Amino acid sequence: MTGSPSLIAWRALTVKSRHEKVAAQSLRGRGLEEFLPLYTSRRQWSDRSVTVEMPLFPGYVFCRVSQQQRVQALTAPGVGSIVGFGGKDATVEDHEIENVRRMLNSGRPVEPWPYVRVGHVVEIQAGPLSGLRGEVVREKGIWRLIVNVELLQRSVAAELGREMVQVVEPKRSAFQAVA
Repeated sequence: MTGSPSLIAWRALTVKSRHEKVAAQSLRGRGLEEFLPLYTSRRQWSDRSVTVEMPLFPGYVFCRVSQQQRVQALTAPGVGSIVGFGGKDATVEDHEIENVRRMLNSGRPVEPWPYVRVGHVVEIQAGPLSGLRGEVVREKGIWRLIVNVELLQRSVAAELGREMVQVVEPKRSAFQAVA
């Protein structure tokens, strides 16, 4: 979604690798409202274990900025560009930012999650089903892989762990022809 030229809206800024915190601090120092969602991660080294805060969306910082404030945001240290399409800055919906804030403030563990939606065709990457392709469905809060036997018009479902899958094909839209 794109915003009007004078609209102050949330925008996703790309930042240099591992410069999310520097970019967020620079934007804040310039008087811009920024949002860098962080989650807690436990890192294990051979000699010790450390809890660190990591960006929930590596390579991105959100900033509420108008068209007139673009240069101010783009010249902040660590900032690369504003995410956009067709030469226009894209905006992030307020409710999406609020949803992330609510999750972070809930006290529940939060972590990055692969972008898999119901209807996506995925391939199993690990375990005894490795290499298997099928469609993702969700029933009663459980993600399942559905494999069809077209000739028999029957399907088989297996429960999925998020670490097992990789998206192969996005969900088909109503406008795509079904082969």
